[in-house]
Amino acid sequence: MFIIQSYSTAVIFCVITMLCWGSWANTQKLAGNSWRFELFYWDYVIGIVLFSLLCGFTLGSMGQGGRSFMADLQQADYRNLFSAFIGGIVFNAANILVVAAIAIAGMSVAFPVGIGIALILGVIINYVSAQHGNPILLFTGVSLVAAAIVLNARAYRIKAGTQTSVPSRGLLLAIIGGVLMSLFYRFIAASMDLNDFVAPEPGKMTPYSAVFVFSLGILFSNFFLNSLLIFKPFVGEPTSYHAYFSGKSAYHFYGILGGLIWGIGNSFNLIAAGKAGPAISYGLGQGATLVAAFWGVFIWKEFDNAPMGVNKLIIAMFGCFLLGLILIVLAG
Repeated sequence: MFIIQSYSTAVIFCVITMLCWGSWANTQKLAGNSWRFELFYWDYVIGIVLFSLLCGFTLGSMGQGGRSFMADLQQADYRNLFSAFIGGIVFNAANILVVAAIAIAGMSVAFPVGIGIALILGVIINYVSAQHGNPILLFTGVSLVAAAIVLNARAYRIKAGTQTSVPSRGLLLAIIGGVLMSLFYRFIAASMDLNDFVAPEPGKMTPYSAVFVFSLGILFSNFFLNSLLIFKPFVGEPTSYHAYFSGKSAYHFYGILGGLIWGIGNSFNLIAAGKAGPAISYGLGQGATLVAAFWGVFIWKEFDNAPMGVNKLIIAMFGCFLLGLILIVLAG
């Protein structure tokens, strides 16, 4: 299988993760407002599973180092299979809750609360489990990225106008979603031998097989979690599976493409974790929020004609973000 040999290559893979995780949501915009998120999400999950298989049978099966994709799956201990599978369920629940929080409470509440909790708590959890890198540089960098997320949310709040109150349900969903988002990565990392991908411990998995089992956890849980949203949405009227199967092929294509893009980021992040360490890999990957902000500012023009002061917040946001990323990279 393909194995990263240098820290610089691992950083490149983490940057690709950040770009993919921050860009997949553009495919939902391309699908248009007429296609409900709950319906889009099914194709997104299918795309994640498809890429995990593609990656396993290509990068996971080529080269001389490590175990091949199928051989690794066959020897995996049931406890490690279960850990990666649970990681998929936890991620899916977290992702759906954060999206619901955005719909209820708005971007300015859901992002700093949900993603901020996921970033800070996730890095702490992953660093404690595998202490790789300079903790001072790592956590200073993470703090700057978290500050950038808050500045981003503040800019959205000013643009949208001052809100007199925050829906408590949306805030609660953001908190729960953020905590769950901080935990999913640890379940996958625990199923792998991060110290040695060349000759991994018997029973442990390589990134390729772990990602596949993780994606199966997402798919399995989606039959319950997303079905619940389809028939009992947090916001808006219920839809149906009939609407899903009646959708245009272009809608399904955009959803699958979004899942493929997110899946590339997820696979590359875990492939890099063996060399960079899970805390650094996760921290860089969660910088995706600011990549999404870049798309919103420069491509979708979401801040055109924004009130006075917003441009300064945007500049400060990107400044904190870039400095934070540099410190996270140097921490390794």
